[in-house]
Amino acid sequence: MQLKTLQTPAIWLAAALLAGCSTQSAYQRPALEVPAQFKEATPEAAEAGIWRPADPSRAQVPDNWWELFGDEQLNRLQQQAATGNQSIAQAAARLRAAQAAVASSQAGLFPTLGSTAGATRSRSGGASGASGVSGTGGNTASSGNISTNYSLGLNASWELDLWGRVSGTVSASQASAQASSDDLAAARLSAQASITQTYFSLRAADASVRLLQETLQGYEQSLKLTNNRYRAGVASSADVAQAEAQYKSTQAQLIEAQTSRAQLEHALAALLGLPPAAFSLEAGAELPPPPEVPALLSSQLLEQRPDIAAAERRVAAANAQVGVARAAFFPALTLSATAGYRGASLSNLVSAPNLFWSLGPSLALALFDGGARTAAVESARASLDLAAATYRQTVLTALQEVEDNLVTASALAREQQVQIEAVAAAQKALDVVNNQYRAGTVAYLNVLSAQTTVLSARRSLIDVRNRRLAAVNTLLKNVAGRWQPLGPASVQGPQAVAR
Repeated sequence: MQLKTLQTPAIWLAAALLAGCSTQSAYQRPALEVPAQFKEATPEAAEAGIWRPADPSRAQVPDNWWELFGDEQLNRLQQQAATGNQSIAQAAARLRAAQAAVASSQAGLFPTLGSTAGATRSRSGGASGASGVSGTGGNTASSGNISTNYSLGLNASWELDLWGRVSGTVSASQASAQASSDDLAAARLSAQASITQTYFSLRAADASVRLLQETLQGYEQSLKLTNNRYRAGVASSADVAQAEAQYKSTQAQLIEAQTSRAQLEHALAALLGLPPAAFSLEAGAELPPPPEVPALLSSQLLEQRPDIAAAERRVAAANAQVGVARAAFFPALTLSATAGYRGASLSNLVSAPNLFWSLGPSLALALFDGGARTAAVESARASLDLAAATYRQTVLTALQEVEDNLVTASALAREQQVQIEAVAAAQKALDVVNNQYRAGTVAYLNVLSAQTTVLSARRSLIDVRNRRLAAVNTLLKNVAGRWQPLGPASVQGPQAVAR
């Protein structure tokens, strides 16, 4: 329905009175009951535990958190990935698109101005009929008139944002852009953690390859010794077969470890944005020691996580969209103006007689739409509930991840110490059995068993060290790369790092 008039004092007065009205609801973060401390934290940490709602301005991922591991090669790989990782590039492109959407929505707050120019040539219908009698008795017909018209003008329109439809769209797009910015931070953090863990796994594979190569050298000496004893008649052919079987089995394990190492190198190349053929990493570096996990970790750390901040911003965007949907129930008031020149002659087109103009407001309101607007509001509310539930689940998942890796890092630290002792005990047993075998007091099967135990214990130690590094790396990712919360020291209080 369109209503237009040039006598509009009532409409102007109504517009002035309604200009402050809005269908937007005040935004509140979704409520969530969160424990004040981590379950797996120490008693001291429980007292220091603090939770506050995620604040996007505080969700800053610190740079170079991986330097805690003290590995120069890892530092160089992270620098290379900063420009080459394609997951980061995708998130950056999505952020640019979201920022462009903000600029597009903000354009609705301002008038639009356009220009027109045209020329038309037309013919009016002619009248036919008897116009007189000629000497030959024939009839004449008049042809239609052909005319040319030229026009030149400007037009402007502006929709007054009486009900907050435009401003609500702007708010939604701004919140979405903030979420995309946090998504970029989350993608960067995820890529950094993936590179770190893949690098550690590769170094663990290097350690396994070295261990198996050293073990093979020892097994080769054992096989030679057993052959010599067999030729001397002091060992059986079964001893030789057992020694050879052990040697070949270890060769197969070495091939498997080398294959795993190659695959990890390929995965690392992809994370750096390189084809596998263009990347290689020299073997030989040791697994770095993990940094100490603080005894005190506050749940306030979670507000630094960009994925939580992004989820919260999407709730804000969904809340704004509910107001936009509600605004459709109210009339839209548009101010429009047109001015220009129109005439039959191009030479004197811009002259006072050819001037035309129009100015006036218009109201538009859908009287019946079959329930489309009601459905749009319900859809927006459902999207808000979905975003709120997603936010809560993101927080709960974050809590679970931190709890899991807190207990894992602590348990693996103890397990590593136990495994070191197991390696020492197995090596001591092997030394004793070797001496007994040379003295002829035990069978070669005892030597094989002791050698297998040593190899298994040493490989288990490598695995424990790698898993402990993975747990600490994941824990750092869980807390956005910091042990301490961002913010003033008075807020952090007793959350000092305990080494």
